Amino acid sequence: MLLLQNYSKMKKLIISLILVSSCALYSYGQSEGSNIEERIDDIISRLTLEEKVRMCHAQSKFSSPGVARLGIPELWMSDGPHGVRAEIEWDSWNYAEWTNDSCIAFPALTCMASTFNRELAYQYGVALGEEARYRKKDVLLGPGVNIYRTPLNGRNFEYMGEDPYLASEMVVPYIKGVQRNGVAACVKHYVLNNQETRRNNINVDLSERALREIYLPAFKAAVQKGGVWTVMGSYNKYRGQYCTHNDKLVNDILKGEWDFDGALISDWGSTHDTREAALNGLDIEMGTGSDGLTYSLKNAYDNYFLAIPFLEMIKKGDIDESVVDEKVRRILRLMFRTTMSKNRPYGSKGSIEHSAVARKVAREGIVLLKNEDEFFPLDPEAEITIAVIGENATRKLTTGGGSSDLKALYEISPLQGIKERFKNAKILHTMGYESGPSVYGYVIPPQLDADSLKKVAISTAMESDLVLFIGGLNKSHKQDCENGDREGLGLPFGQDELIKEIVSVNPGTAIILLSGNAVAMPWMNDVRSIVQAWYPGSESGHAIADIISGDVNPSGKLPISFPVRLEDNGAHSFGRKSYPGVNDEQYYEEGILVGYRWHDTKEIEPLFPFGHGLSYTTFSINSAETEKKTYTADDHIKLMVEIENTGEREGSEVIQVYIRDERSSLPRPYKELKAFEKVKLAPGQTKKVELNIPVSELAFYDPARNGWYAEEGTYQIFVSFSAGDIRKALKITVN
Repeated sequence: MLLLQNYSKMKKLIISLILVSSCALYSYGQSEGSNIEERIDDIISRLTLEEKVRMCHAQSKFSSPGVARLGIPELWMSDGPHGVRAEIEWDSWNYAEWTNDSCIAFPALTCMASTFNRELAYQYGVALGEEARYRKKDVLLGPGVNIYRTPLNGRNFEYMGEDPYLASEMVVPYIKGVQRNGVAACVKHYVLNNQETRRNNINVDLSERALREIYLPAFKAAVQKGGVWTVMGSYNKYRGQYCTHNDKLVNDILKGEWDFDGALISDWGSTHDTREAALNGLDIEMGTGSDGLTYSLKNAYDNYFLAIPFLEMIKKGDIDESVVDEKVRRILRLMFRTTMSKNRPYGSKGSIEHSAVARKVAREGIVLLKNEDEFFPLDPEAEITIAVIGENATRKLTTGGGSSDLKALYEISPLQGIKERFKNAKILHTMGYESGPSVYGYVIPPQLDADSLKKVAISTAMESDLVLFIGGLNKSHKQDCENGDREGLGLPFGQDELIKEIVSVNPGTAIILLSGNAVAMPWMNDVRSIVQAWYPGSESGHAIADIISGDVNPSGKLPISFPVRLEDNGAHSFGRKSYPGVNDEQYYEEGILVGYRWHDTKEIEPLFPFGHGLSYTTFSINSAETEKKTYTADDHIKLMVEIENTGEREGSEVIQVYIRDERSSLPRPYKELKAFEKVKLAPGQTKKVELNIPVSELAFYDPARNGWYAEEGTYQIFVSFSAGDIRKALKITVN
């Protein structure tokens, strides 16, 4: 009996010692006021070389290892930018088929950007971060801020539009919202991942000005203003070297000029060389492929570029051990901010509050493009017959798209939302067209007879008072989807022809587009109204019904320009060498003239301009004046704008301020967005709004001097409601 008691006491003592030892380093994250960098130094001194190297590469599809011996936890990551992806198996891309891994699908980021609402971007980030934290994720692989260069890019729906200032302003609150939950945002894809065609091979060359003025600012803002904890490298090359381990992009700019102190993570399979990855700043290698035949599961990960090959180069003296120490330092810093932080909240999932945020973002992001004779809003109490035609009226659009594929807790379809709101109406629904199943990487042809679908749609339109055509794109391969670009600007699956035939039998037709990209509109003059609804997420149908019923006044603004023809887009005007590239070599011939900068400067009329979006009420700019007329380099331009709601409904308008340099030593765009503010007004209400623009924001990048310069001279300030709707113009002088 005594022996058993002594054994029991000894067992408890041993367990206690093990727990104390294994938790010692973890507890460093729990004590207040101690210096994290000193603790990191101590941890690094205790690690073996093998343990340090192991922390620099994946151990499964979505995790990297810790060190159990010292109580250092694993890091767990998850897609994606607008919802926490369902669980993936340890070592395959198959879903794990859990029953508790569904999420609220938030609107895709084009929709969020369309809100022009920084506070709403923060709420979005908070809610998304809460869902990620509840699911025990340490890194959320988003947001995406690659610039909308071409409307064919399959991943444009994941990004924040064509303007670097807008993307910079919207990404910062998103990041802060996510990271307040102790979950790292991972801004991606750094950098120049502006197409999916040949993304693993394409070598991008462009002017230094274009890189600095257009493609880097949102990443810079994410680092310096958002304090983002991780960055993801992209697949493509920049000037001959892969971006994920590009000396200039990573060492010189990201970790040098910008002083990024977090961890650089590869995109899945974007690592290509051990020496470059080691010396050019890659910290965690994820998703590198193995053939699955000659390597066991363990050895597959051991043969990553930053695994055994990296270890052997250090042991041989080809790479100094300080290189791996720097990577581990960044990884541990990330851990202290996330999985080893004692201040992390618990998070929540699928809550009423998250649904409310999703719905608010969706309805503020929906853009009313055209509204002839005030077709919208429709009377929700009217006893009429409404034909709802189009596959997207019922198709699930939270699924598909590649890594942004979501297992939504629920998804309210547009048809369901319309039926719920228009209870007195007779709703007739027919597909009209079919796109085929959504399968990643493949295009599966439609299975139903297109002529039969069209005939039923025409017949349904003829017997209805009005038609709501709900079409657009979906998240299948070669539409809005990773790893493939669109094949043209027009609507696929015969939608353009179908719309024309519907209008011929029922002129009371409105179009509701669900897509992440601009589309051609050969039928624009024939339809009564056009709504760009993007991919609105779980609350899709409710948000659309909110807008078309007038329960909510539309206030979304386009974060992109809609060209009339593909050739009107800057990237496409120079032929294949500019897009998609020739022999995997590509030069951005349009330079800094991206989006509205191209349309303005080249005087090419867009179908719809950047910043465009209609309302059910009207607004005017009564006055706009600056505090003074002359400024120096260190000044802020204080602009006072008086805006009035001159209509009969409450609504929100976005004051957009563009700046034009009248005379520059280097060519500049006709104008550039430098400030915006969303203002909500009651009917007849007037409000004075102050906007501040640092004079330094008027600068351009001069490659000859390797820096930013705001030159002396006269600048025009345009107070606008879109890039094509200037309401007031004034001038200032910079000395």
